[in-house]
Amino acid sequence: MAENLEYYKVFYYAAKNESLTGAAAELSISQPAVSQALKQLEKALDTKLFVRASRGIRLTPEGQILYQHVRDGYEKILLGEKMISSMLRLDYGELRIGASDMTLKYFLLPFLERFHEQFSGIKVTVTNAPTPETLKLLHQGKIDFGVVSTPLPQKLGLTVKTVREIEDVFVAGRKFIQYKNRMLDLQELEKLPIISLEGETSTRNYMEAFLSQNGVELHPEFELATSDMIVQFALRSLGVGSVVRDFAGEYLEDGRLFELRFNKIIPKRQICVVTEEGTVISKAAREFLAMIKEIET
Repeated sequence: MAENLEYYKVFYYAAKNESLTGAAAELSISQPAVSQALKQLEKALDTKLFVRASRGIRLTPEGQILYQHVRDGYEKILLGEKMISSMLRLDYGELRIGASDMTLKYFLLPFLERFHEQFSGIKVTVTNAPTPETLKLLHQGKIDFGVVSTPLPQKLGLTVKTVREIEDVFVAGRKFIQYKNRMLDLQELEKLPIISLEGETSTRNYMEAFLSQNGVELHPEFELATSDMIVQFALRSLGVGSVVRDFAGEYLEDGRLFELRFNKIIPKRQICVVTEEGTVISKAAREFLAMIKEIET
């Protein structure tokens, strides 16, 4: 194999144009430089690649075989360069985001809508998962960044940017009207049928940790997959729902649900954008994160 891969580039353009002059013009070099490169390639391969023709040059049988392979490889390289240029112009590419139901619905959607309007050629993939799973996907390199809610595990290597505050509440319907406008002790939750999220989620983990610090342990009556379903169960007075306020907002406003009040405030949490330190993310991901930063400022 010739040590100088530039010889193959010259060979490709000479064979494509069937002309030394044509190759020199496309490569913006002199015709003697083209001739010299081809001689060096023939010397390295120990075979004749071109013969002179009435108009220009033509490939020998050995040259034809080499050209078939060089053409495929070089044109794939050119295609790769073209695709990179498209990615840098945001005409092409992929954006991979990890997000929970809450962060998607109450933070990400407006940004996704704006991004899609501006960069319709970008494929957007949103993996819907709780915070612990999203962080796992981020660590595995399967998403560019995650939009998650605190608390986050004490894990090194994450860049965390807070983008919004959220508030956890307990909501109830008409069957529990006797608790409305009363100031309750947290311990009274132990007497109520609680509706909560199932499994490992930041919302459930946070609430359980907070209540445990205050000597309260809950045994939920219903454990559901989504906060939207918790709200629906609460609307039917099947229990007291533990949710982020946003999910119940419209029902709290129109009075179909009310919020339980406690003599100890449940501290607010945050929605955060998390990336892995030292990881180079795509141009599309950088543009999306810049969009979030721009709207915040």
